[in-house]
Amino acid sequence: MTINPTSLNKAIIYGAASGALYYLLFLNMDKTIEWATLTREGQKLYFLIPVIIPCVFSLVHGAFTAYFWDALGMKPATQNNMK
Repeated sequence: MTINPTSLNKAIIYGAASGALYYLLFLNMDKTIEWATLTREGQKLYFLIPVIIPCVFSLVHGAFTAYFWDALGMKPATQNNMK
């Protein structure tokens, strides 16, 4: 198995970014709960925050996963490979 160094570097960067996002969310969980409370109290624009946070997590973690598997040489099956 050959490891793609470019994909490995990107996987490490996105993996670190993903870990940093989880760490930041953990550090700011009280603020996140406060925003949720403000939404229930009538400040409806705050509903965007709990929508944006998972989107950012999904994008960063998805990129990490894609580069991780690419670094290991794993590619999705194509129609030609499945026959």
